[in-house]
This record gives sequence, C-alpha cells and structure tokens, in this order.
Amino acid sequence: MHLQIKQANIGYTTHLISNANAELKLGDVCLLIGNNGVGKTTLIKSILHQVSLLNGEILINNKNVKTLSVKEIAENIAVVFSKSLIPQNYTVEDLISLGKYIYYPFYFELKKKDRDEVSEIIAELDLSQYKHTLLKNLSDGNLQKAFIGRALTQNSPVIILDEPTTHLDEKNKIIILKTLRKLAKEQNKLILFSSHDWRLAKEFADKIWYIKENHLYSGIVEDILLQHEELTNASLFEVNENFVAPQITAPAFYKEMLYSLLQKNIQKDLSDFNFEFHNGFWAISNNTLHYQCESFEEIINFIKNIH
Repeated sequence: MHLQIKQANIGYTTHLISNANAELKLGDVCLLIGNNGVGKTTLIKSILHQVSLLNGEILINNKNVKTLSVKEIAENIAVVFSKSLIPQNYTVEDLISLGKYIYYPFYFELKKKDRDEVSEIIAELDLSQYKHTLLKNLSDGNLQKAFIGRALTQNSPVIILDEPTTHLDEKNKIIILKTLRKLAKEQNKLILFSSHDWRLAKEFADKIWYIKENHLYSGIVEDILLQHEELTNASLFEVNENFVAPQITAPAFYKEMLYSLLQKNIQKDLSDFNFEFHNGFWAISNNTLHYQCESFEEIINFIKNIH
C-alpha cells in the first residue's frame, strides 16, 4: 500500500479529524470531499508533513513522512494548492519546467528528453498557444492548468491537488480530470484531489475520502455515496426555508433538478406528494390524484394550480 494513514489525529491545537485510518495504492484516483473548514487542506498538509500530526502516523511507501526530507517528499509527492504564488516574469513553459528541477543540480539546463516531456504536457493540457505567455496574463483557468502541469512534470508517484477544478469551465475541467485518470491508469500514479463536487467521483474517481463530523470515511466511490445519503441528496442546498419536500424517486441528476425547481418556485407543503420519473415522464401522485407530466414547466404549472 503506497499511502497509509494510521490512527491519525489531524489538526492544530484541536482535532479536525480523529482516529483517521485510510489507504491508497498506486493507480488509485481518490476524491477528498467535505464541507469548508472540516480539514481537507489540513489533511493534505499533514501528508506533506507541513502540519504535524497530533497522534498516529502517515506512511508513504512504508516510510513515515516525518522521517523524510523536503527533497524526498518532493520526489514522492507532487502537489498543487488552490492558492499558489505566481512567479513574476515566468511563462507557462517556465512554470511547467520547474517540476523537472528537483532532479537537477542548481542552474543546470533541462535535457532534450525533459524539454520534450514539458512540451507534451503543455499540449495535453491544451496550453500550446500560451506556451510563452506570462503567467500574470493568463485567465484563472489556464493558470490553474499551468500549475497542474508543473505537478505532472515532477514525475512523482503521488499527485495531490487541492481543489484543482475550482476555476475551470466544464471543457477544461474534463481535460484535467481525464488527464489525471489517464496518468493513474497508464503510468501507475496515485491521484488524490479535493473538491466540493461529489459528482466528479462517479465519473473520475475509484475511491472517496469523506470528512464529516471529525471522522474520515474512506472506501470505494459507490459504497461511500450509498452510505452517506447527504452526498447525493437533492436537499443539499436549502434556499427556501418554507419549502417542505415531496418524495422524489428518480436518477440523481433529475432528482436534483426537480428539487431545485420546486423549492425555488413553491411555498406549499408537498410532503404528501410522490414524484417518480420513468420512461421520460414524471408521475405525480398523492392520496387523491394522479397526474403525468413530460416537462418541468408542466410540473410547475400543475403544482401551482393545486389548491
């Protein structure tokens, strides 16, 4: 097992995560998820030994991280934080090339093989047109991709990314996540990335680490999602305190769309209603009626007209 957390208490003066036990192997893609302030970034910093554990141990390739030098940690783990300092007067190529310099004595130039690899990563991240652009002139999304490119060129067996898709549109988000999964499977990398979006897990991750109420839950994506309904529950975001939800039976995406539609538009207590999506239609029923709708617009019109 390549990354192991054993009976670890994680935090500063108080525990953010208590008695954490988890493990990942090379080739795994793992989503780290949890609300703001639960300790996601602190956990990442603990793996890097930037924050000392309050108790327990973290092992990389069977070595305790607290015994590793900064250079040894860099050789084992490449990391991208959500907020990184932008080197002044660096271009995209300069930044991505930095990942190679942990293997060189100071001031040595990159070999042709390494320069070619940098160019390949720039192309794979769809950054070729920005290769010689100064970082300060990039959009937030392309800047984030450049920092991820630096991590990829480091060629470490473990890559950790803190909110890597925060500033990316859907196209670039998919480019990044596909690239990370390809690295994991084809080059046997261990990828750990944090996000607020559990949907990413279903498509791109093998495992989930879920921090909730000072506990770290870990396992196969589908197991963790089924064990923690709040991750897929359509009522995750409450914008209408007066809304009382109906029973909704539908695929997760349709369930979320219907829930958001109803709570935005309806003030009624719908707790005695059932909504079921089947074969492209919504069946709406309670003790006294049964109705079928084909579109969300039909649903809203129907519900609003019920006295």
